[in-house]
Amino acid sequence: MNASEWMPVVFMGLMGVAMLTYVVLDGYDLGVGMLMHRAGRDERDLMIASIGPFWDANETWLVLGVGILLIAFPKAHGVVLTALYLPVALMLLGLTLRGVAFDFRVKARDQHQPLWNRAFIAGSTITAVAQGWMLGRYITGFAEGALTQVFAALIALALPAAYVLMGACWLVMKTEGPLQAKAVHWARLAWAPVVVGMGLISIATPLVSQTVRERWFRMPDFIALLPIPLITLVALVTALVVLRSRGATGRLAWLPFAAIVGVFLMGGIGLAFSLFPYVVMDRMTIWQAASAPKSLAFILVGCAITVPAIAGYTVFSYRVFRGKVRALSYG
Repeated sequence: MNASEWMPVVFMGLMGVAMLTYVVLDGYDLGVGMLMHRAGRDERDLMIASIGPFWDANETWLVLGVGILLIAFPKAHGVVLTALYLPVALMLLGLTLRGVAFDFRVKARDQHQPLWNRAFIAGSTITAVAQGWMLGRYITGFAEGALTQVFAALIALALPAAYVLMGACWLVMKTEGPLQAKAVHWARLAWAPVVVGMGLISIATPLVSQTVRERWFRMPDFIALLPIPLITLVALVTALVVLRSRGATGRLAWLPFAAIVGVFLMGGIGLAFSLFPYVVMDRMTIWQAASAPKSLAFILVGCAITVPAIAGYTVFSYRVFRGKVRALSYG
């Protein structure tokens, strides 16, 4: 296999890892943002404190993923962003609202703080819904028709629900006392809608994509794919069992979050299995969309430096700020 064949596969893998890492890391803090309307004032401060050291760094993975799409697959980049112009703009609006509200809410006067809290909640919700819509449209290769629009709308509802579940599990792991108890309750409430949404999406995906349908149900691909739903089911059941036990507020507080991360990981693997080798479903393979081999070789050197740096900083920040959250302060 020559460079023009294997380098696009490497960049597709890097882009997939970057986007999946973003979805997991920024997903829980979007979920925390969407849950803030259920909390009291002091609890909201603790919720913000639980994501404060991480959320800026989490979004770096989104920049990395989009950057790889732009420079390694420029033909696909044009197709994707043209088709998703409006939801991308809405996502950026949501991210901007979150960023502004995060800094202003703590500095604002008491009568103005609710406004910035609502802006943070709205920004989190807009971002999550936009990402769900984009994912739905991407899976169908931006095909037109009522069925594909309904499919995208279904994911636009299901992905925020999954973020809420993961955000609640993050709070179970990171907080104590009344807020932790509330987070356990929120996670239990979110579990059923997420399971129903995942089930509906699993049924609908092969209906809206012939390529996915053929890949899922032909042999031996069916056997290779079978562990993904089984592991997902085990992870979801594990999360619910722990959330219903006393261990959720004790020594097993970390397990629901780990289980839901596992669900997202299985979803990412299943998506990669379903889409490969397309970078735009049924329209453009990774080799058709890739930059020239010399360009990819140059970009690969940059990725060899930047990706370990981003990963190292991410690991370092989570290690430094591990453990239960402390009260929010701006010194």
